[in-house]
Amino acid sequence: MAEKALTAVIQEAYVQGVSTRAVDELVKAMGMTGISKSQVSRLCAEIDDKIGAFLNRPLEGDWPYLWLDATYVKVRANGRIVSVAVIVAVAVNSDGRREVLGITIGASEAETFWTEVSALAGTARHARRQAGDLGCA
Repeated sequence: MAEKALTAVIQEAYVQGVSTRAVDELVKAMGMTGISKSQVSRLCAEIDDKIGAFLNRPLEGDWPYLWLDATYVKVRANGRIVSVAVIVAVAVNSDGRREVLGITIGASEAETFWTEVSALAGTARHARRQAGDLGCA
């Protein structure tokens, strides 16, 4: 259980943009011997695997309602902190269950970005027709 907690702390630090050196110091402060860059990378690759599985999961049935919404977050890019748009595609199936279909990131909500986002709506096979009906695909 302690190993899972430590992994969660390391992954959260990674998501928050904490450097591997700072993660190593954090692990040492928790009474451990430290952690290497490669160990941090390996643990954080698990996040990428989980996200990939989520984004590529099969969708069953009809999804008659689709919403696309953006929020802005700060990220580190090329050594600078910049603001980016995070677009979330949420759909509701015919049983009323709401689910996130996908997430994508872009520089802004300009027309070219929304054109790219329409491809996100199109990747969900069962939402494609509905996205087209909404003018999103």
